[in-house]
Amino acid sequence: MLLATGWTIGFWIGGIVVLAVVALVVPILMLARSIGNRAADINSSLEQSVENTAALSGLQTTIDSASAITAGLNRGRTRLGG
Repeated sequence: MLLATGWTIGFWIGGIVVLAVVALVVPILMLARSIGNRAADINSSLEQSVENTAALSGLQTTIDSASAITAGLNRGRTRLGG
């Protein structure tokens, strides 16, 4: 009878462990599914961001041009005594 009691206790503990693991894994899987469902929207938003910020690649050219213009203006002011 003692052996049967030990097995019964073991099965109960095993069942509780399995339920605990399921209780922890199910929310993780639900969150992963939610993220997966939003992935297409996130990707399209990122592609739109790339498209919207493509013009910033020419910003350094604008900065260089503005620097050359202001340097020329400063040289002209200096020559004119200002």
